[in-house]
Parts: sequence; structure tokens; C-alpha cells
Amino acid sequence: MKFKAVLFDLDGTLVNSLKDIADSINKVLQERNLPTHSYEVVNDFIGSGLHVLVTKALPETQRSPEIIDATFEAMMNHYRENCTNKTYAYEGIPELLKELKSKNIKLAVLSNKADELTKKIGKTLFPNDFEIVMGLKSEQTKKPNPIVALEISKDLGCTPEEVLYVGDSGIDMQTAKNANMFAVGVVWGYRTKEELLTEGAQTIIEHPLHLLELL
Repeated sequence: MKFKAVLFDLDGTLVNSLKDIADSINKVLQERNLPTHSYEVVNDFIGSGLHVLVTKALPETQRSPEIIDATFEAMMNHYRENCTNKTYAYEGIPELLKELKSKNIKLAVLSNKADELTKKIGKTLFPNDFEIVMGLKSEQTKKPNPIVALEISKDLGCTPEEVLYVGDSGIDMQTAKNANMFAVGVVWGYRTKEELLTEGAQTIIEHPLHLLELL
């Protein structure tokens, strides 16, 4: 068996968290009498961390560093308490994780979502599935920087070439490429098949259980 571990992105790959994210940013915007956004629009803001999402959600005239930071803090306060209200695992993910564990494949998560929130969602929805769950701890290590992905593979006892990297965005595909991991794009998340292929996906899967065919 060539691959010994699978490293998953979180949002758009393992879980659909769109509604909780959108509800939190919209509540903060509403409190400030600023325009809110549909789920479809917020979908396009996701992928580079919540600080970037907040910046995109604010009107261009409201994007001073002070306003962005204050809005981000307010959103985080709300989202921290409500990040698992409507968030759920995609169909097929629990079955996939069970099958992978039965094959002694090591499992980990790496997200650009804040580390505390990534761990909270992981603990709530996948309490016993992953050996490592990591979120964003500093802007310097944000994906597509491969440094944390490489640290995770080392901690799992694998070379990068032995890791399947599974994600739904171009940033994920870039991260996999930068880390020399096998890039698997999923089409049930927040981004398009075209973006995934353009950014380096080595294969595309349309259902979680299709990942088993790569092992």
C-alpha cells in the first residue's frame, strides 16, 4: 500500500460549515447596520481563514485595519459559541473514516480556520477519528504554506509522498503540491472542479468513498 496517511481539509471537505459561518458574520454586520450576505455569497469568501472572510464581507469603505479587527473579534465571539449549530459532516464522510481506520490508515486534519475552532468542531463531530487536528495558529503558517502539513506528516511517521492530501479548494491543492503530497480534489465543497484542476489536483473524486480506490 503506497499511502499510509490521509490529511484532510475541514470546511468544504469533511464538513459543511457554511451556514454557521454566514450566520455569525451576518449577525455582526447587522448589528453595525451594514449589508448582510446570502449563503451563496459567503460561500465565495471561505477558504483563506476567517480574517480574510471578514475583510471580504465588509463594504470597501469599511475596510480599515481597525474596523476589520473589531469586526473579526466580534464575529469570533459569536462564532466560537455557535460553530456547531448547523455544521454537519458530508454524506459518506463517517463511512469513509471508518473504512480508512479499519485499514490502519493514519488520519489528520489541517484547516485555515482558527485552531481552537477547528479543534472544537473536530471534537464535536469526529471525537475519535483523527490522530491530529490542527487549525491556523499564525498567519505566517497559513496554507498554502506547507510547513504545518509537513510537520503533521512527520508526527504521523510518514514521508510526504505517503500522504494523500484531500481538499476542496485551490489553496488545498497548492498546499499539497508545496508539501509534495498527492493532491486529491473533492467536488462536494465550496469550489469548482476547474479551480481544483487548475491549481494542481492530481485526481478528482465526486463522493467520499471514492477515495478508497486510491489505496
